[in-house]
Amino acid sequence: MASALAVKDLAKRYGSVAALDGVDLALGEGELVGLLGPNGAGKSTLVKIACGLVRPTGGTAEICGAPAGSREARRALGYLAELFRFPGWCSADEVLTLHQRLTGSDGGARERGELLELVGLADARRRKVDAMSKGMQQRLGVAQSLVGSPRVLLLDEPTSALDPVGRRIVRRLLEELRERGVSVLLNSHLLSEVELVCDRVVILLAGKVVAAGRPEELARPRGIELETAAGTRLVEGTREDVPRLLAELAAAGEPVYGVRVLRSTLEDVYLDAVGEADS
Repeated sequence: MASALAVKDLAKRYGSVAALDGVDLALGEGELVGLLGPNGAGKSTLVKIACGLVRPTGGTAEICGAPAGSREARRALGYLAELFRFPGWCSADEVLTLHQRLTGSDGGARERGELLELVGLADARRRKVDAMSKGMQQRLGVAQSLVGSPRVLLLDEPTSALDPVGRRIVRRLLEELRERGVSVLLNSHLLSEVELVCDRVVILLAGKVVAAGRPEELARPRGIELETAAGTRLVEGTREDVPRLLAELAAAGEPVYGVRVLRSTLEDVYLDAVGEADS
């Protein structure tokens, strides 16, 4: 799989503080990867280096084969910062028009209309930013990151200000972008959202990768929950042990009303990887 984003032995120091310390990360074409970690782990530094906003101390970062920050890399990249602000007197349509000029997009009114439709703001095209809720502004920010049809998206907490409906809109949008072959690096603290939509996760701690893989690969067995006439109990075992357990209970004359194989959630995996650092 071609790398839309390739980070190799990436390091960034601020004086004696190592924000990144030898990070390796690859984002494949059409892949959606969640970037996780406690505050200060180095997530935002990595994203800013990929955008060309910060220069690394060591290592390399490339966007679609071009050095991060180069003209070629910027053309292939869409970015939504965690803390952004659009001019309050501008309408949604005017905000997207401005960013079309900045990116050199020639999509015109058609592109703007399609993007607003994608993020559920088609009816708010003429609404001023100051008259929008925080959730609407957040969705407009996502639309802004898609101006010019970038091949790679870097999204920093894109659902932080959204209600459940807004998060679902963004989640469906990310799934559609993946189908189109757009690669997305999603920096988020909402583990449930990451678990629902991401192909892989990368967990940073103190500037290093401490866990990486598909959510189901990182999960571990937590036993088997059995609901019987004697009540609900948890026993050790995995999915392969279920037939044996049921046979043993049936032979003992104990009826079974339900069985559930338990596995750790992404939250469990995250807390195991970072310990109490996030608290």
